[in-house]
Amino acid sequence: MATQSTNSPIILGYSGGLDTSFCVPWMKEHYGRPVVTVTINTGGIDAAAARDLEERARKLGAQEHVLVEARQVFFDRVLKYLIFGNVRRGHLYPLCVGAERGIQATLLAELARERGSQTVAHGCTAAGNDQVRFEVALRTIAPGLEVLAPVRDHAFVRTEQQKYLEDGGFPVPVRGSSYSINRGLWGVTIGGRETLDSRESIPESAWVLSANAFEKNLAASRHTIGFTQGVPTSLDGKTMNPVDLIEALETVAGLYGIGRGIHVGDTVLGTKGRVAFEAPAAEVLLFAHRELEKLVLSGLQQRIKDQVATQYGDFVHEGKQLDPVCRDIEALLTSAQQRVTGEVRVMFRPGNLFVEGVISPHSLMAATKGVYGEKAGEWTPADALGYSRILSLPGILQTRAAGTKSGGKPQ
Repeated sequence: MATQSTNSPIILGYSGGLDTSFCVPWMKEHYGRPVVTVTINTGGIDAAAARDLEERARKLGAQEHVLVEARQVFFDRVLKYLIFGNVRRGHLYPLCVGAERGIQATLLAELARERGSQTVAHGCTAAGNDQVRFEVALRTIAPGLEVLAPVRDHAFVRTEQQKYLEDGGFPVPVRGSSYSINRGLWGVTIGGRETLDSRESIPESAWVLSANAFEKNLAASRHTIGFTQGVPTSLDGKTMNPVDLIEALETVAGLYGIGRGIHVGDTVLGTKGRVAFEAPAAEVLLFAHRELEKLVLSGLQQRIKDQVATQYGDFVHEGKQLDPVCRDIEALLTSAQQRVTGEVRVMFRPGNLFVEGVISPHSLMAATKGVYGEKAGEWTPADALGYSRILSLPGILQTRAAGTKSGGKPQ
């Protein structure tokens, strides 16, 4: 039983899937308290889906259903920095869904305070990363919160949850396939039988945004993405809010199968995990932003930024993005974006993203008087010879040292 003796509501993070659907009537029955379901929209929920979520929550017995619009805050607090850092996990996966859990937990805790409740709940199991992300974030934001996780803590399996809902006459979420799908502003993750080991890809029909993309024989299309201090601000010459731009790119690039992948990585729990993903907007923006940075940032800036960005991605993946160190990293990433302004021209072909050109008023390439491989505009031939000789000194000394006798005289 819960430690709270109050009749204040339990605030449940609600996705509409089987786990969170089961939690609504089960918690009402076992804790004797009203349940308020809360869906934090960090992408992938249109008006029809929102209406369906509320109707289902009411039928499950929720006292109230709340939809919190959070796409913009998700971009401002998280996605912006993932772009600034060109963050990918394992050099492949752009943190499609896990990155939003910290924001969802934060807003869930804020709503609990507004409703005078000290109890929040989630539907995570004991086997995944999300349980850790939610609980680390929730306990960081509000250490006094009571956190309930019925599915995990009572080890309920899916068949038990489904039977409980059916026996009680509650709606059971319709599962169109045997695949677990999570969708947000930064992409889609897909889990199924094939991702339980490392042997196979998921079937073509299981892809959400790009099924049969390689069979449609789409003609190549060209697009221009504009960045202002690292933030994507225009698409094909039209100024856009970053959230709208991301959603537009997902539609266009998704048709070409751009941003597909299957990632094998280390879970928060320390095991290996595998997940299929579709992240067309993330793929395009990270790729384009990286090429713009190469044009305007110094080599040292890129080297240091890459190091801290990798750490930042790890912290977000592990649910530690509320730690003050992340504010420090974000400050560095923001500082590095001061001249990351310009346009990147890209071409889409089925399964292929190609950067055709990059322009910027802060181009370091345009700033030099020389032409690489053609003309030494900033130095003389004698300068180049002397520079090469000085750079070769460590190698010369190493070779000499390796060939000396114990007395220190060269052989």
